[in-house]
Amino acid sequence: MTKSYVIKRDVPRRFLVNYKEDLNEEQYRIVTAGAGPILVVAGAGSGKTRTVTYRVARLIEYGIAPARILLVTFTNKAAREMLHRVEGLVQSDVRRVWGGTFHSIANRILRRHAQSIDYEPNFTILDTEDTKDMIESSIQEAGIDHKARRFPKAEVVSGIVSFANNRDMPIRDCLVRNYPHFEPLATQIERVDRIYQARKLERNAMDYDDLLLNWKRLLVEKPEILEHWAEQFEHILVDEYQDTNKVQAEIVDLLASRHRNIMVVGDDAQAIFGWRGAHFENIYTFKERYPDAQEYHLETNYRSRPEIVMLANASISNNRRQFPKNLRAVRQASSNSPALIPLRDTDQQAAFVAGRILELREEGVDLSDIAVMYRSHWHAMELQLELVRRDIPYVVRSGVRFFEQAHIKDVVSYLRLIVNPHDELAWKRVLKLIPKVGNATANRIWERIAFASEPLALIRRADFDARPRGAHEWQEFIRLIEQLISPAHVDRPAAQIALILSSGYEEHLENTYENSDLRAEDLRQLSNYAARFDSTEEFLSELALINTERFGAPQGTTGEDVVMGGDEDEKLVLSSIHQGKGLEWRVVFLIWAADGKIPSGRSLRDPEGEEEERRLFYVAITRAKDELYLCYPLVVTDWSRQTVIQKPSRFITEVPRELVEEWSVEEESLEAGPDDKPKLIN
Repeated sequence: MTKSYVIKRDVPRRFLVNYKEDLNEEQYRIVTAGAGPILVVAGAGSGKTRTVTYRVARLIEYGIAPARILLVTFTNKAAREMLHRVEGLVQSDVRRVWGGTFHSIANRILRRHAQSIDYEPNFTILDTEDTKDMIESSIQEAGIDHKARRFPKAEVVSGIVSFANNRDMPIRDCLVRNYPHFEPLATQIERVDRIYQARKLERNAMDYDDLLLNWKRLLVEKPEILEHWAEQFEHILVDEYQDTNKVQAEIVDLLASRHRNIMVVGDDAQAIFGWRGAHFENIYTFKERYPDAQEYHLETNYRSRPEIVMLANASISNNRRQFPKNLRAVRQASSNSPALIPLRDTDQQAAFVAGRILELREEGVDLSDIAVMYRSHWHAMELQLELVRRDIPYVVRSGVRFFEQAHIKDVVSYLRLIVNPHDELAWKRVLKLIPKVGNATANRIWERIAFASEPLALIRRADFDARPRGAHEWQEFIRLIEQLISPAHVDRPAAQIALILSSGYEEHLENTYENSDLRAEDLRQLSNYAARFDSTEEFLSELALINTERFGAPQGTTGEDVVMGGDEDEKLVLSSIHQGKGLEWRVVFLIWAADGKIPSGRSLRDPEGEEEERRLFYVAITRAKDELYLCYPLVVTDWSRQTVIQKPSRFITEVPRELVEEWSVEEESLEAGPDDKPKLIN
């Protein structure tokens, strides 16, 4: 007969932390809540991180061993910072807490049990480049005939496989949903995936997604291992739960099956990553999976002025599916309502934003406390050029600078060699875009034309002796060059860009990049921008500005160079809304706040697209602490020089009119004196 003994924890305790004093009432209720499942709906700027940190501290002070706590965050840095703060609160070593991202924790657990799923403990984790190389080898082994039909490149196949894994769906279904142009190749792509999966196992390697898939597999297929870890993790806390994918939520549910002490924290109003596999259903269905869950809300906003919070509340209230919440600002009201600023065109939009930033700088706001946010990367195109002209240093948080992206440089290289047929770099870049042409062939062609008086004429000759083997592909290239220099296109950069896109480059994007639709949209907008120039040479000269930036020491004190007098590390932030999530700035400019731009036209094809786009708008405006500017151009011109009238975003027009203050912007006349400034009429 076995005698059972229970360790009692319900004894008087002396806590080092004064939770009642350090936390507001909402936070205190969550931190001191009892056992069982807990759902925390945390509004923007409501002290979510503080609440999670204090909850971990409370558990430790209550007697839960650190090693029995699992804290899952979306960056390892966030976990380290939280646990460092916990250590300061409880004044003891908390390194045994299992803190980190899903992938980092998966790695630790899989190292211990690798042999249970036919791996060795010293398995290799493939990075992005390794994954691409192995998929390329798998395509070759599958015997794919590229000549019969162009097959997606390894990067695209990797994206297809990854999305299918994260959404736990068959590859064929993924193609129908996200890659319909590759649906006829479904059988071949599935074969490549089977070979790729077998190769990884043979080589004792896992890719990034395998860490999650194999962790779940371990828990599902090995009951004794699930029992061990479900017993180990007495308390589980998951941050940013609205951004978890289906596999991650299933892993957490498995681990919580023993004790059911699971606390998930998130904001359904900030669920904006559905396009990359996040499954926002996880947070909505949490109480269906845990009917006894306690639900708490954090609604006290410490970040933003009341005027900004009221706008955010009014906007997100238009979403039909959400947890009802009403953020309350604790900061004092200001005299500045969020500003709605219609501008004449994209040039005036860029000029206004740059000019207002300089004024804010003079008023004592550091450049690093200001962000310009946008829905799509191309929205910052004109602004980047304007910032260069005015010597305003900036950093791009949404990837590389617009004009440094590979697809932009590809297309611009065509224009460069048309304007200057002796441009070696442009020639070599363009030649390597021709199927089956690599470095050696490109170098051979260049050596043949480098000293020719008319390279464009030479390559078009029937007896050109350096042509590559693929006659069909070469003839298509020659035909494109002839069209670019024809009377219908010469010195019309907008039409030239549109021609390049429609003459095979868009297909190249589809086969080369996972985000081909976004890159094609970049190029269409570049074409629209180019429509304002009278010649291709003038357009290229304008773009060259981006390569002559001087963000170092000021060159004298004339004009607006005085802005450079501060810390050289002080830079304005340009960021897509997606990249800005979780960050905050004193001043935020949201540019291109026009319907069709936010929400994007493409997103509206999805039945749930408008609501996700409204959440994106909500994320953008709740990044602002003190001032918010919503800007949009009234008129844009496309590549065919057609004028398109713009309206403000539906997310602005659907809120009460009194929540925004419309500004009328006038430009100073040429006759104005040096001390006169542009007039802003409220």
